[in-house]
Amino acid sequence: MTDFTVIQADPHWLPHRLDLAGQRMLFLRIERDALTESGFLADLQSERDEDAQWLPLNSVRSMQVETGPLHFIFHTAFCRSTLLARAMNIPGVSVGMAEPGILAQLAGAGDAAKDLVKPVCDLLSRPWVAEGGEREAVFVKPTNHANMLIPALLEARPDAKAVLMTNPLSTFLHSVDKRALMGRRWGRQLYLEVMGYAGMDLGMDAREQFSMTDLQAAGLAWFLSQRMYAMLQASSQGERLRVLDGDRFALDRADTVEAVLELAGLSYDPREIETVVDGPVFRKHAKLGGEFDEKAPPASPVLKQEIGQVQQWLGMIAEQAGVPIPARQTLF
Repeated sequence: MTDFTVIQADPHWLPHRLDLAGQRMLFLRIERDALTESGFLADLQSERDEDAQWLPLNSVRSMQVETGPLHFIFHTAFCRSTLLARAMNIPGVSVGMAEPGILAQLAGAGDAAKDLVKPVCDLLSRPWVAEGGEREAVFVKPTNHANMLIPALLEARPDAKAVLMTNPLSTFLHSVDKRALMGRRWGRQLYLEVMGYAGMDLGMDAREQFSMTDLQAAGLAWFLSQRMYAMLQASSQGERLRVLDGDRFALDRADTVEAVLELAGLSYDPREIETVVDGPVFRKHAKLGGEFDEKAPPASPVLKQEIGQVQQWLGMIAEQAGVPIPARQTLF
């Protein structure tokens, strides 16, 4: 069993899973390579018993950790946020974490785990140390299913900056449709979820909501997230936030990475940025691995028509609500 003080001091030991019933938290020890591998940190499993350890929640709450700079990449899904998190792994400058599982667990636990948000943020912020001895800042990209935690995460770390990633509605809906039945089901589930923490009166009764098409429901989830972004920007936290269009990121990779680092107040060598954006991170699929192909098959005329109709419908809702969609890019 690894000593408590070792886990407390070593950023390789990530908080991973919450067991409220057992009043404990699972920590996994990961190597640096795991930060740039395809997939999400939430899906990691320990191959060796010595690389996994449960600690009592009281121990987690009482940990005295050496914190470092921590920043966030929040997103509305399907907007290249995982790719950006990968790109923030810049030797000697920063590391990027794509969807640590513990944040989704905290979101799912609700008020029962609200006192764990700050201890977990502090644990995630522990500086990683590069081969040259440089202490690296941490960028964390939570799952979009943890977006209800955004205010709490920003409150827990008043020093943190955050990128709010999104993309045009048509791009989002094409991504939902591309995943066929499971994508459309996911869109409906996301609508129910976002209505729970960022909902508004849409003037529809339960029967009308049930009658929506899959893409209408997914589009409403996207719209409610845009509305949440607008409210965050108008809040006292607004100066710490910048919006990034994921489609723009695809076109301006180096400018995006540099702008994120400048938002976080981090120094960097432009040559290091070029090495990252010209490297393997951008040549493989961020979620699935393998070679990444930017070319997508053309959408059917029926799908184009449906997406156009959803866009028009949501445009009217957004106009009535006074919400500009999509959120305007402000990062650069």
